[in-house]
Amino acid sequence: MKNNSFITVETERSGLFTFEVGVDLGKIRPLIDRVNDAQLRFSGVPILPDVATKLEREVIVSSVFGTNTIEGGTLTEEETAGLLGDVKNININEEKERRVTNIRNAYNLADDVSKKAIKNSKGGGAIHLEEFMLLDLHRIITEGLSHQQNIPGSYRDNIKGQLTKVGDEDHGGIYTPPKNYRDIKTLVSAFLSWINSESIIALDPLIRAPLAHYYFERIHPFADGNGRVGRVLEAILLKCSGFKYAPFAMSRYYLSRIDEYFTVFNIARKKSEKKQPFPNTVFVEFFLNGMLSVINHLHDRVNVMVSFLLYEVKLNTLLQTKKINVRQYTIINNLLPKGTIHGVSNMQAQQWYTGLYKNLTPRTRYRDLERLSDFELLKIDKNKNIILLIPGNSK
Repeated sequence: MKNNSFITVETERSGLFTFEVGVDLGKIRPLIDRVNDAQLRFSGVPILPDVATKLEREVIVSSVFGTNTIEGGTLTEEETAGLLGDVKNININEEKERRVTNIRNAYNLADDVSKKAIKNSKGGGAIHLEEFMLLDLHRIITEGLSHQQNIPGSYRDNIKGQLTKVGDEDHGGIYTPPKNYRDIKTLVSAFLSWINSESIIALDPLIRAPLAHYYFERIHPFADGNGRVGRVLEAILLKCSGFKYAPFAMSRYYLSRIDEYFTVFNIARKKSEKKQPFPNTVFVEFFLNGMLSVINHLHDRVNVMVSFLLYEVKLNTLLQTKKINVRQYTIINNLLPKGTIHGVSNMQAQQWYTGLYKNLTPRTRYRDLERLSDFELLKIDKNKNIILLIPGNSK
């Protein structure tokens, strides 16, 4: 061991294993500054409670869908959203559903750990990862799932001749992680000592978090669920350092760039095996680009949500002051959840619309749309499209 930022461990059957920062700090510093600047701007935006609740739900659904799909989950994002609508009052009948609710339960545990850490540190900061976190997260994530070798909350112990393989040739090659329980136990202990050492805790959390993610996956201590656990560990470290929404949102980013996600992992691993300088730069740089993209997207989503909220307030006020009638209100209320652009003919073919004007004249239909246009709630373009005039989103 050279120092706390660089540790080499000798295992019984898996050879030498090195934990190191391995990042070219000079190269990535500008990117770290951009992420921190984006976070500062985003955290400075006052988010109304209704918007915060909606954003939190969006992020959780998107994240659960992302991390589940990366690991072979088959539910669509819409099905995931429906399943997470009221987890306490649903009956889980199939494994594909349990995968989703397990991840949500793991997120709840991550939230609890983060809140306690922030409270204990009086505002947040770097926390220690503990072995119970790894084991509890794994138990929750894989509870009730069928996997021949997996035992929830327990490390792998491959029998003679049984190999665990990670990756494929199309994404940088196949990696064989440590095989037996004793080696895994040794490496997890070394990993926790290293990631919790003074020199690593002193790192920017935007370096420490992806390194924790990366080395956890290198050890690959469980028979199943390693990717899901690793991404939650990364999120915990980020949340405890003051990042909101983005830590869980990263799972969807990883899914959207799944090929690159797997490839940079293997590039970093091979650079390390060849003892090349700064082997982990490629993985950390990929993570940082993800954080920048995610935070900017979240900022944009908040702006859109606020615009929609202001539009809804205007709509309700016009109804309450009787400047628009119930029919006109109903038109907007049916169109708004489905987007900002709608074909007139398509709207008129909808059952809710035909029922609304069943005994009324075409002239009344025209006047209702004209009234909504007068109050700048919508406009009709030359292609006979209705465009809802959301502040900041009108065309």
